[in-house]
Amino acid sequence: MKQDAPAAAPEIGSGVEAMLETGFALHAYRRMIFIRAFEKAVWDLSAAGKVAGSIHLCAGQEAIPVGVAAALTPGDRTVATYRGHGWALESGLDAFAVMSEICHRASGVNGGRAGSALMMAPDRGFIGENSIVGAGVPIADGVALALAAQGSGNVAVVTIGDGAMNQGATHEGLVFAVARKLPVVFVCENNRWSEMTPIAKIVPFERLARRAAAYGMPGATIDGCDPVAVRDTIRLAAARARDGEGPTFIECQTVRLWGHYTKDVEHYRPKEDRAEAERRDPIPALGRRLVAAGAASEAELADIAAEASAEVASLVERALDAPEPAEADARSNVVAVPAAPPPTGAPAAATTTLTYAEAVNAALSGALQDHPDVVVYGEDVGFAGGIFGCTRRLQRAFGEGRVFDTPISESAILGSAVGAAIAGLRPVVEIMWADFMLVALDQLINQASNVRYVTGGQSNVPMVVRTQQGVTPGSCAQHSQSLEALLFHIPGLRIGLPSTPQDAYDMLRAAIADPDPCIVIEARGLYPTTGEVDLAGLVGPIGGLRVRRAGDGLALVGWGTGMGPVTEAAELLAREGIAASVIDLRWLSPLPEADLIAAVRAAGGRAVIAHEANLTGGVGAEIVARLVAAGITAVRRVGTPDARMPAAPNLQRALLPDSAAIAAAARDLLG
Repeated sequence: MKQDAPAAAPEIGSGVEAMLETGFALHAYRRMIFIRAFEKAVWDLSAAGKVAGSIHLCAGQEAIPVGVAAALTPGDRTVATYRGHGWALESGLDAFAVMSEICHRASGVNGGRAGSALMMAPDRGFIGENSIVGAGVPIADGVALALAAQGSGNVAVVTIGDGAMNQGATHEGLVFAVARKLPVVFVCENNRWSEMTPIAKIVPFERLARRAAAYGMPGATIDGCDPVAVRDTIRLAAARARDGEGPTFIECQTVRLWGHYTKDVEHYRPKEDRAEAERRDPIPALGRRLVAAGAASEAELADIAAEASAEVASLVERALDAPEPAEADARSNVVAVPAAPPPTGAPAAATTTLTYAEAVNAALSGALQDHPDVVVYGEDVGFAGGIFGCTRRLQRAFGEGRVFDTPISESAILGSAVGAAIAGLRPVVEIMWADFMLVALDQLINQASNVRYVTGGQSNVPMVVRTQQGVTPGSCAQHSQSLEALLFHIPGLRIGLPSTPQDAYDMLRAAIADPDPCIVIEARGLYPTTGEVDLAGLVGPIGGLRVRRAGDGLALVGWGTGMGPVTEAAELLAREGIAASVIDLRWLSPLPEADLIAAVRAAGGRAVIAHEANLTGGVGAEIVARLVAAGITAVRRVGTPDARMPAAPNLQRALLPDSAAIAAAARDLLG
């Protein structure tokens, strides 16, 4: 819930001051004074060494969150920058909980897990701060996407600094919002400093809002030091968004009174610039207007300031006395508590022969049919049905509202999925090639994977990213990489690599049902392969390996694109009288470690791990380490050597691990 401004009193005064609504103006003054006192206390705590880390304060910019909050209605959502204490307070978060979070206490908004720059409470409308410049823009798009899909009539507001106007994620988010006519308002808090560089040295014109027209949305530049101007402008933009007319860009020209962060001595800042900022300080400016209008006396304003200081002093005392977070909880809520193992051994109920790609399509169709909160989108996935045909006919069956095309904007695709998932949808987004995720990994690593942990399990991100990887003849080095190891390293992400049509169906359905962000990595080389698929089985939780072939000679372990050569190697060894067990790991996260160890022991306590990805730093190295820790030391790894992937098919064959190489490693292991 947003802070409710008191009803406006009759207009008073004369001339310009006749426009001053004393009710709201007094409310705004109280809130701005409180935020300033709050920030000053945080500055003092930092200077005294009572709060760890650097902190970014909003002194000089208080009028913007106060004015925005007054323009919003219950159910609207807010996304802020790392300079977001004022936004958190005006979004209705308890001031003691905010101060406690900054002080890293258990009583904080996020129990000390977020600190100053990543505070979030999505369940209370405050999607949160974001310490990655510009990253909140695509997330706000996703929140707005969910609000529109739910027919709520609410809007999302996202704030960025002037420096974020030069970020790729911001650009992509603005393009995406216009393309989908999303109910989102973009607020740029232009304090004229992009960290320690003047924005004037980067952008050759004064009004950043001029860029809005190029995106196809209205833009306005207003006085960000005037809460009345902010409120009224945001109210108009929000009304436009609620009416289905799409986004608006509002540039609030404001000031930064203090440094970029608490330890910034501002050696780079001219004295004249600092003096100009102090001259435009919004609090004394509003105070002068109130006095001139006869709405308050100097003594009454002093009393308001004294009350705010006393209240904040009490907050600080209580926060410092509050307990620190329990160290035993440091690893909790990274992902949801594991569910029961997926059902196994059930007889097939409705099997049909499908290609791998058709199985993916069937899984998406079933999820869209069963769950009204599922949406499917990405580049070319709607009208065209996907470059590999995996989403063919889905838009025709379920409509453009649930299956749609996006701009070629990976940051916007992934970031909007994060926001949409936080706000109640279950987005399934496609990144055409795994290589293309590299331009937008921030939204997976810094955003999606953090939400459950930072909120202590109060919020989560049930999103699925479908992508594909692997080498095919003629594919170049930017379309061939196997990148599962990059994601495998990140706590909070689920990663699956199906190798059969049945798993392509089962694992995607399980991922869509899971409450955490899942990346399902398919393989274009497998799309045309066929197999029997049971479409009527239960949707089990994610996780679990499959023993594709039993044997007591040794275990051959693989996943995804590695399963073809592994299976062929088992056939080669069988002709030599070696009974190799074939283990398809399927899910790298959650890694089925106990089941893997048991399966390797059942196969004689020897294992060859094979993967198409480069050998160094690959998932195979981690699996070997865990097997060795369990006492299984007879292990080998087979992978692509540390080289870039050429396009020439013969050069590819010279690098890729094949069945002969895997079989040779097995023979070496057996002596």
